[in-house]
Amino acid sequence: MCCSKVTKDQAVEIIKRYEQVLAIINKYGKAKEQLLSILLDVQATSGENYVAEEWAEVVACQLDLPISKVHDVLTFYAMFSIEPRGRYVIEICKSTPCHVTKADAVVAMFEAELGIKLGETTPDNEFTLLHTSCVGACDIGPVAKIGEEVYGNLTAAKVAEIVASYREAKACQK
Repeated sequence: MCCSKVTKDQAVEIIKRYEQVLAIINKYGKAKEQLLSILLDVQATSGENYVAEEWAEVVACQLDLPISKVHDVLTFYAMFSIEPRGRYVIEICKSTPCHVTKADAVVAMFEAELGIKLGETTPDNEFTLLHTSCVGACDIGPVAKIGEEVYGNLTAAKVAEIVASYREAKACQK
């Protein structure tokens, strides 16, 4: 009689993910200088837009780094997360210029459109709504950033259009 709570299918997925993480590390030649790139790739391939503790440990072990060093990087840089996030991370700039141009109103617009609060993820795991520091687009503030795209001069109509475009992109991928 087996006592494990891990099913055979789950074990197969764990092994596949382990091999995927090893392939990423090997792609960078196990170079410690490539830690940021490795972690970005691990996060991008996670399916939940974060670096899980077990995969951070694999990276640390393979690069012969203390886990504390890897954890420091993951918690220092805003581009990383150690908690699952949505496929699209919507970052609302909270710098002074954006604050003055009503960034709080933009947060409220996204909250209303997505049905979540700042810091939360939609039930379908498509969107996470967060604050971020300056993105360098003060001239079009308040701004939101999704991936590498920056959206400015936001209104409720523009916010609805942006969210709809990402939802449509998902529908087209099916």
